[in-house]
Amino acid sequence: MKNYDYKIAVIGGGTGLASILRGLKRLPIEITAIVTVADDGSSSGSLRAELDIPPPGDIRNVLVALSEAEPLVNELLQYRFEEGSGLVGHPIGNLLLAAMTKITGDFATAVQNLSAVLNVGGRILPVCNKGLCLCAEYEDGQVATGESNIPNTDKKIKRVYYSDSCAALAEAVTAVKEAHLVILAPGSLYTSIIPNLLFPEMIQAVKTTQAKFVYCCNIMSQPGETTGFTVSDHLTSIEEHVGFNFIDSVLVNDGSIKQEVRQKYLDDGADVVEVDTEILQQRAVEVIPSRVASYTESGEVRHNPKTVAIIIFSLLLDV
Repeated sequence: MKNYDYKIAVIGGGTGLASILRGLKRLPIEITAIVTVADDGSSSGSLRAELDIPPPGDIRNVLVALSEAEPLVNELLQYRFEEGSGLVGHPIGNLLLAAMTKITGDFATAVQNLSAVLNVGGRILPVCNKGLCLCAEYEDGQVATGESNIPNTDKKIKRVYYSDSCAALAEAVTAVKEAHLVILAPGSLYTSIIPNLLFPEMIQAVKTTQAKFVYCCNIMSQPGETTGFTVSDHLTSIEEHVGFNFIDSVLVNDGSIKQEVRQKYLDDGADVVEVDTEILQQRAVEVIPSRVASYTESGEVRHNPKTVAIIIFSLLLDV
């Protein structure tokens, strides 16, 4: 890994984390991606159940995002079998991570070895070295067990927690302590972002690090997790789980969403996340408004990697 003057840790999971990493990897900075291990659905869930390994899906997406390999190699990693007994639904990248874990006997080591093969421009760390069962308690006291089950209700989530225990990966804790800037990536609030912060070691690192914390807030709400949430609602939930206020800045979208795209979200029970600037300012949180929204070919709203990267780098220069 090259030696740079600036270190950042980016925390999250899912497509949101991978999206902003694509922009950040072009900057002259040292990147550590800290990735959730709570996924129990689809291919990841199947592999973790059958092979007793952490879920590889979110790690795979980050490997592709940070890889400097040929485009065809990245396409291969994302290729998902559509036929074949036992293979349907499994991406090649998930199978490679599973195989490497069995070869090395350790998931975190497997990720590092595959990162070297793929010429990854940064460091990728699972937040914990085993798959964990994420649970949610709703405001009415009902409990959902398993990450994939948590959004399957209209009830408001009171808190999320792990049913079993595992220490946070030491390297991930050190990355937060040594970072100049820690980015909470966009993504599912209760199933991709907060799960990384539930470990006592990680909470202590957040409390003691000199790093500034920036939250890249979701542009759209997510049914079953953040219906009706404002930006400050997102921050409140994150900080209540950690136990203290620690977010210095929040990056929010300052542009309108195409009406036809917004209507698709409305039809699915989602909408634009309201930026309640006055409440954020009362909390002494810096609000960074920018037109960060971009669109996938299928009409999904995503953070523009280049725009986010420019903003993050400007923040680093002020640290």
